[in-house]
Amino acid sequence: MIGMRRMFGFVALVMAIAVALVGCGTKDVESIVGDLEKKVGDLESYQGVGVMTLHTGQLPQEYQVEVWYKNPHFYRIALTNTKKDITQIVLRNDEGVYVLTPHLNKSFRFQSDWPNNQGQVYLYQSLVQSVVLDKERQFTNEENSYVFDVTANYQNPSLARQKVWFDAKTLQPLHVEVSDENSNKMVTVDFTHFEFGKQFENDSFDMSRNMTAAQLQSTPVMAEADQGVDAEPTAGEPQTPVYVEPEYLPDGVVQTGISEVQLGEGKGLLQRYSGTYNYTILQSKPVDQAASVQSGKLIDLGYTWGTLIGEDKKTFTWINDNVEFRLSSGDLPESEIIQIALSVQGQSGK
Repeated sequence: MIGMRRMFGFVALVMAIAVALVGCGTKDVESIVGDLEKKVGDLESYQGVGVMTLHTGQLPQEYQVEVWYKNPHFYRIALTNTKKDITQIVLRNDEGVYVLTPHLNKSFRFQSDWPNNQGQVYLYQSLVQSVVLDKERQFTNEENSYVFDVTANYQNPSLARQKVWFDAKTLQPLHVEVSDENSNKMVTVDFTHFEFGKQFENDSFDMSRNMTAAQLQSTPVMAEADQGVDAEPTAGEPQTPVYVEPEYLPDGVVQTGISEVQLGEGKGLLQRYSGTYNYTILQSKPVDQAASVQSGKLIDLGYTWGTLIGEDKKTFTWINDNVEFRLSSGDLPESEIIQIALSVQGQSGK
């Protein structure tokens, strides 16, 4: 009888150890979400490098993306069009938020709490927040990675859901897929490098340093542009931008006219639209501009950033392929403005 009791005790002990080992090797969803939340709370800095592909235009467009973050509120995001080798930078430091277009020697400064008020597909904080906030999140545990399918929360209204792959050991982001409400893939991000605790130099987030460094890197591209169709005009020659027709038109809206207008020493093209909404789009060659303070709202278009100013009468300005667009309207909703701006991405001038 004593031997039998010892045998049952031994079996019970083995089973308890087995259950404990299984429990140590498998985490439930809430524990993983808690770990992600803690990771963000403990963040001191990180660097992320990857490739973002936009499927929102006529053809997929690839951008190299590099993200720097340093606690508490320093950000540097560089987007480079891999085909045209053109880089834009958004920077946040103690002075404000800057949008830099180095190859055009153009910069804007905002008093804004960006990116706290809007999600970004390449920011670690945004990816984790989307997982934490979606209480109906879907989860799968793939080999060496955690995969979350959650509601997307971006300024582009057509981006409805996203799947995020995190490394199961380090919780680093590996891959992101964002889709529309019909499950069509709209944006993907593949991280090729991600490092928590990255050490940055004291002036890594300084506007002047970033502007100068990026201009030096883009010098060959600027020289090529001077010899091509986008070359700067000779003295006395008017500047006229190439003509781009947005692919998207709101329901009930038609183009009612297009005309050339004089802009200082240069020229622009003014498009007029009427119907359900009424608005104009002015296209022109960007001019050099120092970092003047803007009071408007910074909007991420994926391939570039734009500025929205005004309440009753809105003006939205953005740059695509060396052309500056200025959309003005008294009745066009912000969601429609974003859709129009998105629809010129990847287009060539006419």
